[in-house]
Amino acid sequence: MAADLSQIIKAYDVRGTVPDQLSPEVARAIGAAFARVVVLPDADGGADGGVEAVGTEAGSERPGVVIGRDMRDSGPALVDAFAAGLAAEGVDVTLIGLCSTDGLYFASGQLDLPGAMFTASHNPAQYNGIKLCRSGARPVGQDTGLAQIRDLAQGFLDEGIPQPVAGPGRVIEREMLADYAGFLRSLVDLSGIRPLKVVVDAGNGMAGLTAPAVLEEAAGLAGLPLEVVPLFFELDGSFPNHEANPLEPANLIDLQAAVVANEADLGLAFDGDADRCFVVDERGGAVSPSAVTALVGLAEVTKELAAGRTPTVIHNLITSRAVPDLLSAAGASTVRTRVGHSFIKAQMAQHGAVFGGEHSAHYYFRDFWFADTGMLAALHVLAAVGTQDHKMSELAEMFEPYVGSGEINSTVSDTAAATERVLDAYRAAYPAIVVDTLDGVTVSHWEAHPQWWFNLRASNTEPLLRLNVEAADQDIMEKVRDDVLSLVRETADGLAEGEETP
Repeated sequence: MAADLSQIIKAYDVRGTVPDQLSPEVARAIGAAFARVVVLPDADGGADGGVEAVGTEAGSERPGVVIGRDMRDSGPALVDAFAAGLAAEGVDVTLIGLCSTDGLYFASGQLDLPGAMFTASHNPAQYNGIKLCRSGARPVGQDTGLAQIRDLAQGFLDEGIPQPVAGPGRVIEREMLADYAGFLRSLVDLSGIRPLKVVVDAGNGMAGLTAPAVLEEAAGLAGLPLEVVPLFFELDGSFPNHEANPLEPANLIDLQAAVVANEADLGLAFDGDADRCFVVDERGGAVSPSAVTALVGLAEVTKELAAGRTPTVIHNLITSRAVPDLLSAAGASTVRTRVGHSFIKAQMAQHGAVFGGEHSAHYYFRDFWFADTGMLAALHVLAAVGTQDHKMSELAEMFEPYVGSGEINSTVSDTAAATERVLDAYRAAYPAIVVDTLDGVTVSHWEAHPQWWFNLRASNTEPLLRLNVEAADQDIMEKVRDDVLSLVRETADGLAEGEETP
């Protein structure tokens, strides 16, 4: 029986367990479908500039695709199958091997090719996945081709993958890491920083490859006073030390201890595919990604204003209110958007935004093809700390004036009913609330006192409601958090009162 692709192809990527959900056969079918939906329609010089983009191999007139992968053991076989699906459709393939997801986006932008990154990000070792993009790192999501790819690939699996065309594409290899590292270093000037010691936790993920290329090479080439203390730089898709998911506090414990033990100025943690960056201050305290969004956003806004341009910054709806408050005060126009990289990238391009940030620690840059790159955000953080005398904790406090709950998940059999129950209670109790449905439901009491807001979003893949709360002080945040959770969990399945799911 053919695999059910609706189980692994979701709103903005492919993600599943190997080999039962994501096998080489499935990867080959998705590769062939990606060729037909995204690559071949542009072979006449359309929006993706396919023919023009394949100048990486002399004499080729075929459209091309660039493919990268993370360190998971299942990656090579899946990449080979996906590449075979593309080549059978007459598409040339450039393999760049091991890389971070932002390394693949760099290759897509630099080579002007559609791309595919094989990674399951922070998921456990038995998972793998595919992040797809058009040339110039433009996103492929549910509404921009991914649904068509899913349906076409499902047809291939059900009825048979098409026979190769008369002139199949070629597969070549290309090294891009040095170019990627040099490009990032060209975007942030670290030449004037004071001496800094930074602990970097790669979590056995791809930052073990990219951090030395960017940070240690930068220190060596430019003679920067930057000392990198490595943690878990060995590439190992079984994640022997801790999961490569810094959003989970337990996975920051090693970094926090190492920062304090080494008397470092700060710590940086990356997820498995190294597209997200988390920051720990010199005391071992976790810095909110919203604070990092405001800090990095201010640097980009200042640069735009100095160039005589009016900057726009995108932020997702669960980002702290401090982000639009601080960046608007600095002279930026801010735009609020849904959670998810395909949505925020589309808004970045539509508004010509210089920067975008998500509370999940994804950071997007116009100068990086509107794509997300944790390593570029890390360089901005190092510049912010290293060009003045404030400690990381002091900077974080400036950009983190409000109190947030973090994301709390509740298992609920009927997420719509639970959400409606919450709305009914809050409409009755707080006439001054504002409700919007941009992504889930956001209930705001921010224009009245006391100031608070919360967002409830249903998971796309599990019977979960995700809650984020923010308030002007700790007591109000805790009251709103506890009241909402009590309402949500009145019919929670298998949970004791107040119990949380990870």
